[in-house]
Amino acid sequence: MTDVNKMWGGRFDLPPSELMLEINASLPYDKRLYAQDIRGSQAHAAMLLKQGIINQDEEEKIQKGLNAILREIQEGVFEFRAELEDIHMAVESRLKELIGEAGGKLHTARSRNDQVATDLKLFVREECQKIIVLLTELRKTLKEKANEHVETLMPGFTHLQVAQPVSFGFYLHAYHEMFGRDIKRFRNAFDVMNECPLGSAALAGTPFDIDRFFTAQKLGFQAPTKNAMDSVSDRDFVLEFLSCSSICAMHLSRLAEEFVIFSSQPFGFVKMPQEYTSGSSIMPQKCNPDAAELLRAKTGRIYGNLMTLLTVMKGLPLAYSKDMQEDKECVFDACDTLTLGLKVMNAIVKDLCVNETNMKTALEKGFPTATDLADWLVKKAGIPFRNAHHITGQIVKFAEKNGLCLKDVPLPEMQKICPQITAEVYNVLDVVHSLNDRKSYGGTAPQQLRERLQEI
Repeated sequence: MTDVNKMWGGRFDLPPSELMLEINASLPYDKRLYAQDIRGSQAHAAMLLKQGIINQDEEEKIQKGLNAILREIQEGVFEFRAELEDIHMAVESRLKELIGEAGGKLHTARSRNDQVATDLKLFVREECQKIIVLLTELRKTLKEKANEHVETLMPGFTHLQVAQPVSFGFYLHAYHEMFGRDIKRFRNAFDVMNECPLGSAALAGTPFDIDRFFTAQKLGFQAPTKNAMDSVSDRDFVLEFLSCSSICAMHLSRLAEEFVIFSSQPFGFVKMPQEYTSGSSIMPQKCNPDAAELLRAKTGRIYGNLMTLLTVMKGLPLAYSKDMQEDKECVFDACDTLTLGLKVMNAIVKDLCVNETNMKTALEKGFPTATDLADWLVKKAGIPFRNAHHITGQIVKFAEKNGLCLKDVPLPEMQKICPQITAEVYNVLDVVHSLNDRKSYGGTAPQQLRERLQEI
């Protein structure tokens, strides 16, 4: 019989076809898990020694060999051989080359099924922490920029139409809050994936007297997973990471979209940092917000990764199936895309140029103090809000027909519509007054915004 594969050749007579090798191999991308794989193997070896399953000499050889492999990979001299399929077999094969038969004992009481689940969980937990750091940096930048513009007037929009006066600082604080929720989601995801699968073996546990609590603690987990079959079948932790990433990417995309809009000539609210724009091959005047546009587009990649893995997992019977190999490219791509996006957005916000004049000028359109007029009718004239809303709408119609701002509508014309209106109403039709007056908790009034920013 031909020894077709040293890992499982005893069962097979023929080697895999070239096409099988191509579709089956994950080494070209899962080699990225080398550090987690070696770390998991070192913890497993330490546990095998503690339990008397291997002796001290064997454990020392294994640890020394694994450290040598780690250095080889980091120095770029490790040979990743395609026939070894994945990072687990690549490391184990090299270990046996370095230390001999002792290397074959490392796989005692474990399977690639629990090994890959552990490696990937370690990787995703590390990525959660890295993304939290990047989100924290972005929030710091948003806070600094918001503090600079607590009183910088701009239109607040609904349906992309002028709604009410707000400050640019208040607008940025809204995104600060969004990214704060993202941090909470990633922290929660990290906590949820705080159980270690290693030692579950193929799906049913192992007859060896292992100490899974020792291994879990060694790898920084709170405890081992409680059901071996679930342990090797579970990719919820990957789905949760991709879900958190998708929501975060959506927030980045919304901010990017508004920077694209606000930097266009019809708005002219902001000017993108030149280093994050590009020109046109034919139109010399162009300065296109390409970085923001790419951030907007790359959101779809992260969504796609989530949908890919949801689709992979939706019909899988317990326990492990090779379909689950498709999880890694989804994770790696989402990590890389989101990490880049957070870094780019942080740089854009940091050097964003704000045109305060254009923002304030934009408030002359769209009757942004109409709600203030309705509120005045309620507070000063005792008119029910629905009636006040109707009266204000009639005054707005008159102003629009005559090309006037609300503050320029003559008092007699207002009184034709509502006799209770007095000259005092003009005090609330000023956009600065409107901004300062919205001092309910979480409102746009500078006093409120400063207090919220100080709480951070």
